[in-house]
Amino acid sequence: MPRPRLYTIPAHRAFADALVAGLLRRTGGDALALARGIVLVPNNRGALAVRDAFVRASGAGLVLPRIVALGSDDLGEAVGAALDPADAEPPVPPAIAPLKRRMALARLVEEERAAAGRPVDAAEAVRLAGELAQTLDQLALEDVAPRRLAEIDPGEALSDHWEAALRLFRLLLDRWPAERAALGGIDPAERRILLLRRQAERWRAAAPAGFVCAAGITDAAPAVAELLRVVAELPQGMVAFAGLDKDMPEEEWEALGPHLPDPVTGRTRRAIEVHPQFAPKLLLARMGVARDEVARWPDGSEHDAAPARGRAIADALAPAAFTGKWTGLPPAGRRLDGVEAAELGTPAEEAQAVALRLRGVLEEEGRTAALVTPDRALARRVAAHCRRWNIDVDDSAGRPLSILPPGTLLTAIVEAAAQDFAPLPLLTLLKHPLVRSQARSDWLEGVRRLDRALRGPRPAPGLAGIDAHLRDGPERERHVRVAAAAWWPEARALLEPLAAGFGAEAAPLPALVACLREAASALAGEEAWRGPAGRAAADLLADLEEQAPLGPARVEKGGFAPLLRLLMDEVAIRRPPGDRHPRLAIYGLMEARLQSADVMILAGLNEGVWPGIPAPDPWLAPRIRSELGLPGLERSIGVAAHDFGQALGAPRVLMTRSRRDVRSPALASRFWLRLEAMAGERFARARDLEGWARALDDGGTPRPASRPAPVPAAALRPRRISVTEVDRLKADPFAFYALRILNLSALDAVDADPSAAWRGTAVHAVLEAWAREDACDPAALPRRAAALLDDPAAHPLLRALWQPRLLAGFDWIAARTAAEQAAGRRVLSVEGQGGAVVAGVELSGRYDRIDRMADGGLGIVDYKTGKAPSTAAVRGGFNLQLGLLGAIAEAGGFPYVEGRATAFEYWSLAKKDDAFGQVTSPADPAGKGGRIVTDDFVRAAVDSFADSARKWLLGEEPFTAKLHPEFAPYAEYDQLMRRDEWYGRDR
Repeated sequence: MPRPRLYTIPAHRAFADALVAGLLRRTGGDALALARGIVLVPNNRGALAVRDAFVRASGAGLVLPRIVALGSDDLGEAVGAALDPADAEPPVPPAIAPLKRRMALARLVEEERAAAGRPVDAAEAVRLAGELAQTLDQLALEDVAPRRLAEIDPGEALSDHWEAALRLFRLLLDRWPAERAALGGIDPAERRILLLRRQAERWRAAAPAGFVCAAGITDAAPAVAELLRVVAELPQGMVAFAGLDKDMPEEEWEALGPHLPDPVTGRTRRAIEVHPQFAPKLLLARMGVARDEVARWPDGSEHDAAPARGRAIADALAPAAFTGKWTGLPPAGRRLDGVEAAELGTPAEEAQAVALRLRGVLEEEGRTAALVTPDRALARRVAAHCRRWNIDVDDSAGRPLSILPPGTLLTAIVEAAAQDFAPLPLLTLLKHPLVRSQARSDWLEGVRRLDRALRGPRPAPGLAGIDAHLRDGPERERHVRVAAAAWWPEARALLEPLAAGFGAEAAPLPALVACLREAASALAGEEAWRGPAGRAAADLLADLEEQAPLGPARVEKGGFAPLLRLLMDEVAIRRPPGDRHPRLAIYGLMEARLQSADVMILAGLNEGVWPGIPAPDPWLAPRIRSELGLPGLERSIGVAAHDFGQALGAPRVLMTRSRRDVRSPALASRFWLRLEAMAGERFARARDLEGWARALDDGGTPRPASRPAPVPAAALRPRRISVTEVDRLKADPFAFYALRILNLSALDAVDADPSAAWRGTAVHAVLEAWAREDACDPAALPRRAAALLDDPAAHPLLRALWQPRLLAGFDWIAARTAAEQAAGRRVLSVEGQGGAVVAGVELSGRYDRIDRMADGGLGIVDYKTGKAPSTAAVRGGFNLQLGLLGAIAEAGGFPYVEGRATAFEYWSLAKKDDAFGQVTSPADPAGKGGRIVTDDFVRAAVDSFADSARKWLLGEEPFTAKLHPEFAPYAEYDQLMRRDEWYGRDR
């Protein structure tokens, strides 16, 4: 039996460069010998790293060896073509396409869940199918026969949830072989195993002519271990591990596990799967070799760090039970020369610091730098910061299709259709940058008009609801609706097929996909499918439409968006290798394996990010996984630790973290804390970088604004004012100035919740129609109220929360009106408007109702859906609108209304005691309760108004902000007046 050739390249060495240096030395400059060789790497990224290292080392033309990827399930890569020859006999069955398998599994999940009385929607079925596929692959990779599931006794210790999941898993496995046979293929993991084992058999039978080197492979699957053992025993074979620690004390090495059961107790000690050396140790065990048989790779490169770094890394990542040795380490053993750490306040500051360091490396001739982080949001932020300096560095881990323009377009289309073209998703779709990009200016002008017309509460559902809103919406917005209605047919024509395709509550998935594709083409044309992201979106829809018949039978239209987003999240869009920055890179953890750079930046070192929190397995409980011999969920932490240790071996390293994430304070990563604890005061901090990151966007000491009090010229001061604006003028002159002189008015939000003002408008509309069309017949008002609530355009809150109050309030109004009519009072006019010159200013007003009282006087009535103004506010000179309306009426400012105002009433629908509805008045004939005497009410209102008009409309008084804040509850102009900067300081 030949001695296996096994090597390890320590973590402090640049793996790919050291590997290439050794291969070039072994071939002795023989180009043909190099070209006949085969280098096995874990994935395509590893192949690229080795290829780049050959280019760096050659300095001239070079015929490369064949570089073959073994395939990575994490990256969705297949086994390299060299291990999958087309003329193999017998041929290996094809693998079932991933989406085809997922759709078939989703259907099985949906059917079995429904049979178990726990139905799931299509999106959840597809999600669970993806997890199920991963579990099936793990069973295959670990050589675990599915029949072993039937031998497991769940026992009493297993929760009902896991027991139900295990039963469902067994049922699915019983059905899957027949389904798989019908699909005409085998599982991808099973095919990978067959190819690897077949290759091992071929090389056992006949060694290749050139060398074979397996490099950087950490996958401990039995089939991989078998192939690596064969490679190590070939005449010209060798296996080079990445960062296998030969110097780890034997006691620590043995503590890692896996352990055999104790012969006395029968218990098995738990393996330390979170340690970075666990996976390499498991791989050695499955290869049937000992650690002593592994030699150090003799070659290095100019990109290596000092050997002491490797020992420090190993000590810092020692098993928890052995960290006590840190106190006995000599000072040199604790030192991490070339490693520094930066702790920033926020993720934004962290991204700023990383970008600054990348920018600084470019100032050094020929130096390279790479950011390594599992946090893709942080990676995108860093790339955005670099673009400020015209540095285009792309994230090699790619960006999910769901956040790129073609993906967001597809999501916007589905959301708009699923929500029956509610204003917010409809406008999101119409404003999408890919929609009508060829005639963008005219299109956006039309969308802006529609946006303006759809402000406020939601119209009735569907395109017909938009039609009705533009045709019959509020009168005060008529000019806005007319402008939008002129453009709307252009957009409507594009949306009609989409509305028809999503008309039913549920439909077959292929029909929904076809409708989506046609809608995207109609709205965006070729732009929807252009570029790498567009082509990926087109391929995904084509594949989904083809495979959808295998999946769930019908999909609810509200569930299509989550399903589509789930699939798009799993599609990574990467730039081609030739389109990357020559000296800077951004990597994910998998992409960083085997990569090297002069400066490595390890960012996002917070717990839950690096390492991440292992996702629970929805199918197999941890105890079941352990009994089956599957990897524990926490093994991913060990893989992350190994990635961390390898990246930490660069010549210069910067580690960064933020003290909080976007929501709350964050804990430092266990890796960060270990290095900090071991190094102690020698834990170098990049204080200058921390300061620069904060200072770059520091605006200096803030200088709060003073309280605004503009003094416009007399010619700009309005000479016309409505009675509803008088309180604003007196309480907050600046708000009046912004509204009337600057002509700035706040827009309602799109799809806004109905406000008190909107509710009042709806109530006033009912009461106006009741007065004009029913002559205030008390018997007709309940019918009017029911029509308001039954209108499809009525907001759900109106029906759910306000219906009892409104119906009771309308009943009270009907009863009160009937009683007043019996006493000789009659309604004279409703919802009228007019004006008169008062105190030298044209005062206009609109009333809700004016009655002819039994004594012949005029009664001014104002309907309130809430509480009436307080007596204190009226005594303070506010809420005098009824008096001003009385002054206009007495001056003959309202058509068909003559006489003297003798009654001023608020008819409120607010609850009092146990009933809704009450009549209150700010005036009293005798002035009781601190109210103004009725006969003096009009004069008091006019005098108060005259004082305000003399100051601000006819005089030179400044328009001071929040002059009486207790009577200025509105906040539309608080930001404009920079209220928070001076309020409480300037008063």
